[in-house]
Amino acid sequence: MKQIIVFGYSVMSLEVMKRLNSKQHTLLFVSESDEEAERIIEQGFNTTVIDFRNDDELKAIGIGSSADIIFCFYPTDSDNVFLTISARALDKELSIIAIVDDPESAEKLLAAGANKIIDPYEICAKRTHNMLTKPDVTNMLDNTVFGQHDLNIAQIEIPKGSYLEDSKSSDLGLAEKYNLILIGIVDRELGDALHFAISEKKHILNAGDVLVVLGPSNEIKHFKEAVNGGYICWN
Repeated sequence: MKQIIVFGYSVMSLEVMKRLNSKQHTLLFVSESDEEAERIIEQGFNTTVIDFRNDDELKAIGIGSSADIIFCFYPTDSDNVFLTISARALDKELSIIAIVDDPESAEKLLAAGANKIIDPYEICAKRTHNMLTKPDVTNMLDNTVFGQHDLNIAQIEIPKGSYLEDSKSSDLGLAEKYNLILIGIVDRELGDALHFAISEKKHILNAGDVLVVLGPSNEIKHFKEAVNGGYICWN
C-alpha cells in the first residue's frame, strides 16, 4: 500500500484526495493551520499540521522513509518549488507531482526535481472550448465525470451595474474568496473568443464580458449571485 502526502488546500487537492482509492493508498493531508485541519477532518481525511519549510518536520511525516508520492498543490509556485527541492533532497526516489500557476514556473519545478507538472489551464482548455461551442458535449461531461465530484465549469456574464465593471481580472481574488479558478475571459469587444486568464493579468472587465470559472457548484452560485447583485460574498 503506497503512502501519499498532499500539500496545499485547494479545489484540485480535494478532488485528487476524493479520487484516490483508500484500499490501495494511505493518505495524509498536510495542513497549514488548525482551522484548515478541521476543514479537512470534516471531509473525512487524515491530516497533520507542520511547517513544510522544516526538513525535520518533513521527515517526521515520512518523507525520506515511508512516503512514496507527494502532491505539491500550494497556490504559490515558489512554495511548490521550495517544497519540491526539500523533498527531493530528502528522497531521491520519491515521486513528486506539482501544480503550476504560471507556465514559466514549470521548468523551475522540473529542475527542482518534480516528476510531473499539472497545469490546470491546459487540462481545462479543451473542455472550456467545448462548453463555448458544443453545449451538448459539456452537458454530457457534467452528468458524468465532472458531475460526480461537484467540480464544474460555468460561464458568468457581467451585467451592467455589477461591482466588477471597470475592475481588473487580476484583482478578482477568486481562489481566496470563493475557492474558484478563473479559466478565461470572453471579451465581447473582441468577439466570442476565449482569452485564457493566464495571459490576461491586466484585463479590464466590462459589462457583457463572460468569466469562465472552475470549482464547486455552491461556490459558483455564491460568486454568480455577487456578480449579479453588485455585492461581494466573503464566505
